[in-house]
Amino acid sequence: MNIAPLDNLRGDYAGMAPDWTVTQHPDHYSDEEQAVWRLLVERQSTLASQYACAEFLKGLKTLGIGDTIPDFAAVSDRLEPLTGWRVVGVPGLIPDAAFYDHLAHRRFPVTVWIRKREELDYLVEPDLFHDFFGHVPLLTDPVFADYMQDYGRRGVEAGTNVHLLARLYWFTVEFGLIRTPQGLKAYGAGILSSAAEVRHAIEGKGVQRLPFDPARAMQSPYEIDKLQPIYFVLNDFRQLMEQPDRH
Repeated sequence: MNIAPLDNLRGDYAGMAPDWTVTQHPDHYSDEEQAVWRLLVERQSTLASQYACAEFLKGLKTLGIGDTIPDFAAVSDRLEPLTGWRVVGVPGLIPDAAFYDHLAHRRFPVTVWIRKREELDYLVEPDLFHDFFGHVPLLTDPVFADYMQDYGRRGVEAGTNVHLLARLYWFTVEFGLIRTPQGLKAYGAGILSSAAEVRHAIEGKGVQRLPFDPARAMQSPYEIDKLQPIYFVLNDFRQLMEQPDRH
């Protein structure tokens, strides 16, 4: 999701296709990059087992996310028969129009570069770990997968209201919570890819956890570089598909 100006970005945009995609070369990652991936997966998988919703955990298992940086094409071959989605490589943040178009066609853009060891806990731009570990597992869930495509279609049509959709994405896909029989759980990628955010979202003091209201979410400000003060809580993923028209 593009939440920053497309200048001074970290990725290599030189060889991308017109749709902003690039070819992933899974055999080109260095030993250090693989080690960073393993550290992050081990840490966040442990936290996810306690704090993530069952649909996310099932997706992790179904896709076989493990201690090696995933091959996007191989994962897509497992994901597509389940919900019709594929993973496509991108150099980093991409324009809203390209992002929404990919979602509308069941293609999820994943950044091909991964953070450095000194950035384990925070970086400004979303990297491969955030995009893949945080987002892709839930694309195995049929209800959430349909929501993501619907969101993309609405983004294509949004026009001047696109900023409202950006806020909705932030409070659902990135920082959403859901009530389950096992208690309050996280499903947002921004939560599940961050050690600090996942504990803060579920257990933090002084945090507002509000019943999901799309109209209120689209009018609420959010923090890009701080732990979130507000989260919206679903009772069921089907609530995402029952939203009133937003344009």
